[in-house]
Amino acid sequence: MSTLIVGASGFLGSVVARQATATGHAVVGTSTTGSGVWVPVDVTDRKSVRALISAVRPKLVINSTRGNWRVSADGAATVAAEAVAVGARLVHVSTDALHAGRPAPYTEDDTPTPVSLYGAAKAAAETAVAAIDPSAVIVRTSLIFGGGSSHETLVLDLLNGRSSGMLFTDEIRCPIHVEDLAAALLELADSRFSGILNVAGPDAVSRADFGRMIARARGLDDSKLPVGLSRDGGLGPRPLDVRLDTSLARTILRTRLRPLAETVSAPA
Repeated sequence: MSTLIVGASGFLGSVVARQATATGHAVVGTSTTGSGVWVPVDVTDRKSVRALISAVRPKLVINSTRGNWRVSADGAATVAAEAVAVGARLVHVSTDALHAGRPAPYTEDDTPTPVSLYGAAKAAAETAVAAIDPSAVIVRTSLIFGGGSSHETLVLDLLNGRSSGMLFTDEIRCPIHVEDLAAALLELADSRFSGILNVAGPDAVSRADFGRMIARARGLDDSKLPVGLSRDGGLGPRPLDVRLDTSLARTILRTRLRPLAETVSAPA
């Protein structure tokens, strides 16, 4: 299967590309810089996206990009439109950040209530993708981790004094290992599912407690991690308690979304 991974140079995209290649996909990937083996493409440039998709004529397009409004919203619409033009199956990666936060878990039927510009951009992207390609899969996911993730890097930098800031005790997420998410995306690509699906880990945990787990797994003193409330971080409005109900995903996916106890460990 010819597969185009939009954002293959990113953390998630690189793992999707590796897994897809290992299972026999002929993978073409994009990056903003053209680093490594990937093709440099600006997803906000309609002509460039059209030229690439027209040349590759993929059977599958997975869009794992994230960024500012033009990349997250306008770029998602462009990728969707060009994927439809060649009859490609589209899997679009969205986020739990389009919800404002509440104690009850969010289901796929819950309407986005973004409190940040990023969340609003991702909500707009979902609207565009669903309108352009009703058969597309839109995966709402949570905090993605694994070797080299930004959250794990931040934890280590905070402990080593290479970074300032804090981990928030009142921001709740459902972290998912990057390998599990990548496998789920590829499984969904090969399915007949369409619409929104929550794909996240089974454990709801604060960013602070998750950071402590990472520190302990590496034999570091987790008590030295600076923690505090989101309102004291100086980062503007952010969603707080965002838990995703993944009961639907568990009924349709063969991919197992592993608990944190199995996936948070020291690097090999």
